[in-house]
Amino acid sequence: MKAMRCLGIDTSNYTTSAAVYQGTILENRRMLLPVKPGEKGLRQSDAVFHHVRQLPQVLGPVLEAYSPMDAVGVSIAPRSAEGSYMPCFLVGKGFAESLGKAWGVPVEYFSHQQGHLAAALYSAGKLALLDKPFLAFHVSGGTTEALLVRPDQDGMPDAVLVAQSLDLKAGQAVDRVGVMLGMGFPCGPALEKLALEWVGKVSVRPAMKGADCSLSGIENKCASMLKEGREPAEIARTCIEAIGVTLDKMCETLLAVHGPLPVLFAGGVCSNSILREKLGKKYGAWFAAPEFSSDNGAGVAILAQKKRFGL
Repeated sequence: MKAMRCLGIDTSNYTTSAAVYQGTILENRRMLLPVKPGEKGLRQSDAVFHHVRQLPQVLGPVLEAYSPMDAVGVSIAPRSAEGSYMPCFLVGKGFAESLGKAWGVPVEYFSHQQGHLAAALYSAGKLALLDKPFLAFHVSGGTTEALLVRPDQDGMPDAVLVAQSLDLKAGQAVDRVGVMLGMGFPCGPALEKLALEWVGKVSVRPAMKGADCSLSGIENKCASMLKEGREPAEIARTCIEAIGVTLDKMCETLLAVHGPLPVLFAGGVCSNSILREKLGKKYGAWFAAPEFSSDNGAGVAILAQKKRFGL
């Protein structure tokens, strides 16, 4: 049987992405949205504008090499929950529907979160978990959540929120501390590099309410350390270690409630090597490879294949 070819498009608040899946990921192209130095993010109107400009650049080489496709998958909302909405996803939706009409192929709609989960499972070699229950953490600039994931009637990942950050998200903490230290946005890779330079101990404790967490204290603690004249590397390490102990406590609490489950970490923050070492060793957790942890179109391409043709 012919291996079907599926296009995935994702237009998040960070990245313009497109990918092609045909039994394996053939292309996974991305372009970060431009953020001015010193700024901590983009307004939705600016994100939409940049996606309109960038998506043709990202899609151009993909379409030239692989057009036409057999199906299109696209992210249309941050999460599958009712009321979850961000205008930036409308850009990808419009392009996907236009391509679907031009090729006469189906367009399948997913959440950005579902795409992250599928991409993470793919890169961990665990796509079979899409058919089983598992515990997933989606840790990014817009989301810090723990999800109990089960397949829905179509075999798509149905994620139920079981814990979350009650204020700041982990990626926001990383970016705010990074900007505080003079880094360009987004700050994850630069903050990780600086944190790895610190070889001393750091003192951090999680702020928990049941399995939920609070992360706003990280920004406050790091700001205080900066005023005290502490080393930038120590501040960077403190930020990442604080996120690590928080995710650790969330995972420990949830597994005690829901029983032993496979654990997956997805989202851009989880590409951090310090977090991967800490959490992977303790829980035998699966992580996306770094190129599949950050925002990408691979996951929705995979889900389009699974929904329409099976894996």
